[in-house]
Amino acid sequence: MRTAIDTNVISGLWSGEPLASEMARLLGGAGNEGGLVICGPVYAELLAHPKATEEFVDTFLSATAIVVDCDLGEDVWREAGRRFAAYSERRRRLRGSSPQRLLVDFVIGAHASLCADRLLTLVSERYARDFPKLRLIENI
Repeated sequence: MRTAIDTNVISGLWSGEPLASEMARLLGGAGNEGGLVICGPVYAELLAHPKATEEFVDTFLSATAIVVDCDLGEDVWREAGRRFAAYSERRRRLRGSSPQRLLVDFVIGAHASLCADRLLTLVSERYARDFPKLRLIENI
């Protein structure tokens, strides 16, 4: 069982958010059930964390056996584009009534859908609508 990890889980651990111990437990459990993976955009977002340096991020990923998948391939980019286009159309119809989302969310969702068995995230509702077949870990 391969688990993709959203940026917010790892950055939440580093920031010591109130649910950090629960995040660590879920991350450890997912690791025990199979491989852990992040896509290249998650890696790039992690580098923007206030506590992060490239060495810090690389050391953390190595220590937690999280693999970085930088070669997303055409299928991931096309799926992300299709889902982002559908979201954009829905937003135009609703005249921007929901919070604006970034393209990176759709790349993360497409990567998890096509390259992993599930996604560990703190914002499952963000992915549930746009990736309804994606299995989400929602115990937080």
